[in-house]
Amino acid sequence: MLFVGINPGVRSSLTGHHFAGFSNRFWKLLHESSLVPERLGYADDVRLPEWGYGITNIVPRPTPGIDTLRPHEYVEGRLRLRRKILRYRPQVVAAVGVTVFRALFPERRGPVDPGLQPERIGASTLFVLPNPSGRNANFSYAEMVAAYRSLARHLSSLEV
Repeated sequence: MLFVGINPGVRSSLTGHHFAGFSNRFWKLLHESSLVPERLGYADDVRLPEWGYGITNIVPRPTPGIDTLRPHEYVEGRLRLRRKILRYRPQVVAAVGVTVFRALFPERRGPVDPGLQPERIGASTLFVLPNPSGRNANFSYAEMVAAYRSLARHLSSLEV
């Protein structure tokens, strides 16, 4: 499975690790949802392959927030990411945030709820997770845990 974020934040850029922001709950959610068997921190991102996971971003340029990203960066990032996905063929692509999903599928209209989506990239299924940033007020923590647990159940169903 491949986790896909939007772009690195400033702290992630400074530390060289994904989801390193002080208020980011990504690593806590991975453990609470049973996607990983132990507590991890951002410095453990290099260990994700131990569980068959990869991690990347659509846009490589770090910013304090997404408001300064330019439309062409999303377009270039989408094309680059699609090539990666078609080359490495993860079973599941987990868009970490609705914004990530909309960047991958700008033609999709209407609401996007967390969970499995009908869209695919090659043979890879798409799963939307709430953005774990502390800035995300669209989902409660309980809703985030439920979405990450739903992803864990989906992955378990693929192993049968």
